Amino acid sequence: MRRHELTDAAWRRIEPLLPAQPARGGRWADHRTVLNGILWKLATGAPWRDLPERYGNWKTVYERYRRWAADGTFDAILTHVQVHDDSVGRIDWTVSFDSTIVRAHQHAAGARKRGTGRDEPETSRSSQALGRSRGGLTTKVHLAVDGRGMPLSIVVTAGNVNDCTAFPDVLAGIWVPRPAWGRPRCRPDRVIADKAYSSAAIRRTQRQRGIAATIPERVDQQAGRVRRGPRGGRPPRFDPALYKRRNVVERCIGRLKQWRGIATRFDELARNYRAAIVLVTALLWINT
Repeated sequence: MRRHELTDAAWRRIEPLLPAQPARGGRWADHRTVLNGILWKLATGAPWRDLPERYGNWKTVYERYRRWAADGTFDAILTHVQVHDDSVGRIDWTVSFDSTIVRAHQHAAGARKRGTGRDEPETSRSSQALGRSRGGLTTKVHLAVDGRGMPLSIVVTAGNVNDCTAFPDVLAGIWVPRPAWGRPRCRPDRVIADKAYSSAAIRRTQRQRGIAATIPERVDQQAGRVRRGPRGGRPPRFDPALYKRRNVVERCIGRLKQWRGIATRFDELARNYRAAIVLVTALLWINT
């Protein structure tokens, strides 16, 4: 087993969740070899055509990666390991939120700026989570992680999208089914986030859902509240000791960006890039 390849223990957990291999003649690359090829590509950030021969034909590996990204196979693997950990009480439902900017390589910027007709949803940059900023084309990865730093929700947007704007989608992405019966768990006990998430709408949503929030108030919001006097209301509760636990999301981002195929976006389709993050995230869950 080479570095970044699946261990026997990881493969035993993933194998039952993959589509059945067709019973047909001829040469057929088994799923474990293909997955190892995908992981090699994500670890190195190399082009698909440079895939080592030991993983088989690069087109086969790429097509299976693209197919599994489209049919939700990678998301099913992540959900399965989350359900297992939740059933044994390993998930810490003190959830931290944050985002990180990822530079898009020129290979990811091949989509047309303005699509036409039926091709527009698939090819326009706005629909593929690409935004132009001072540094060029970028993508933003929004994460919600549990108290151990394990991702519960992953959302990719254009790099110029505000964190507050993406927060509802990230929160809605927290969805862990029960192993036998009951409603899926989708409500954290507490939300911890930095000042980028300090907005009246977010705080109001947390109160309505009964979720405790540890979010520092921005200076301009403090000044506005003081300026309004009694009408400004009371300052939101903030526990500095609890806020220190937010470092788990920073460490998670650092672990994900050790994979060069995630630290730089090479995929033209946002669906494929998010699938890469989901696959690596599933391995973090399995190997922790």
